Amino acid sequence: MQYIKLGHSGLEVSPICIGCMGFGDPSRGHPAWSLDEEASRPLIRHAVEAGINFFDTANLYSNGNSEEILGKALKDFVSRDSVVIATKLSAPTRNGPNAIGLSRKAIMTEVDHSLRRLGTDYIDLYQIHRRDQTTPWEETLEALHDLVKIGKVRYLGASSMMAWEFSKALHLQRANGWTRFVSMQDNYNLLVREEEREMLPLCADEGVQTIIYSPLARGRLARPWGAISSRSEAEPAGAEQNAATAESDRKIVEAAAAIAAERGIGQAQIALAWLRRNPVVAAPIVGALKAKHIDDAIAALSITLTDDEAAELEAPYTARRDHQGVSNPAVLARSAEAVSGFRKSVPDIKAEPR
Repeated sequence: MQYIKLGHSGLEVSPICIGCMGFGDPSRGHPAWSLDEEASRPLIRHAVEAGINFFDTANLYSNGNSEEILGKALKDFVSRDSVVIATKLSAPTRNGPNAIGLSRKAIMTEVDHSLRRLGTDYIDLYQIHRRDQTTPWEETLEALHDLVKIGKVRYLGASSMMAWEFSKALHLQRANGWTRFVSMQDNYNLLVREEEREMLPLCADEGVQTIIYSPLARGRLARPWGAISSRSEAEPAGAEQNAATAESDRKIVEAAAAIAAERGIGQAQIALAWLRRNPVVAAPIVGALKAKHIDDAIAALSITLTDDEAAELEAPYTARRDHQGVSNPAVLARSAEAVSGFRKSVPDIKAEPR
């Protein structure tokens, strides 16, 4: 495994990140298709033994059980100093006031809960799960900076938002001498390329790298067109969007299948190799529910697509609705309630304040 620096930081990570949303007792909450601890541990061990040192989870996943499983497994399988643990906060893990968002109180509370569940005294990469419109950026960013200064967090990351929002956050961090975000976690793949318009150029200019969630478009890029997985059956999300772009999506998936067949490899490897062409991308977040998912991601590291192959994959793409900038607090609260079961009343902000 060849490790890379994450953005302009000195943090060394594997060019594959294991997404841990699928590790957790399904009876504890979202997602319903997650693997319990007994099934999760061999996959975490398989990743560690393959040289992967980068793991991403969140307080939301299985209401904290994902963090618990990951922390216990890593403690058993590897030295803490050799792995990079990334987790996220913002979504509610309980009912009541101060249970959601990015206020100073919420941040200081949630970091301690995550540290306890992970069984560690520091988090390598602490990420905000989108932005919180109901809390001033200054309050959020200073609190995150303070976590770094007191040693509970090593580096800071952000996730899906509008490019202007991220630009404002980076500006405030620089102007105030606060610890800056080194990464942006966003949705980017052959079927979702809207980030190429503004966010990825911004990240390139600011020295921020991206870690990509859903790099295989929830598996659609890893299987024949029209095939159904257990996850797609459990979460038939984006039906409206999929219907609007179905023809171009089909052509892209079929192009990936054709190139994979010519090379004698799997479709997933083609889709992941395409991501590696963009230097802003540090690592795909691979949701590993089987050892093969990890092996395919590792195999993709040795694949270099030709310019002609990349053009064939990219040509059918059509513009689509960009869901990444959604940060209306009422919308996010409804989404969080749907997956966590915890309810929080927040204002419905129609126009996003700048």
